[in-house]
Amino acid sequence: MSRERPPPHPRPGRVQDLGDSLSQAFRLIQAPPAPHDKPARPAHRLTTDPDAVGEDLLKLVLTIIELLRQLIERQALRRVDAGDLTDEQEEELGATLLALHDSLADLCEEHGYALEDLNIDLGPLGPLLPPRG
Repeated sequence: MSRERPPPHPRPGRVQDLGDSLSQAFRLIQAPPAPHDKPARPAHRLTTDPDAVGEDLLKLVLTIIELLRQLIERQALRRVDAGDLTDEQEEELGATLLALHDSLADLCEEHGYALEDLNIDLGPLGPLLPPRG
């Protein structure tokens, strides 16, 4: 059974490249656990400056992508530690995660952000992203 290789990334820093890398990383990890049967909490209203809403939305999207990248990376490390992957799969997963990280960093730089800027303060819950260690 032959595994399909991801297409090469033509130009780093583009949203399409980022989406392709994220999609490939999702394919390389196990399916997420089944959702719990809990009712959804009501959404809170968000107040933003109408002039900055585009930048705020971009920063939010980049933050969510970084959160997903970190979650995929943790799941990949669990699978590597458990010995669930072949050497070829580990290498492919590592290359994909590195490409995703580089694409996200390039996209952030293109819009004047650093990866460290991508975080949302959740008030009493603390920041959305865990501290880098």
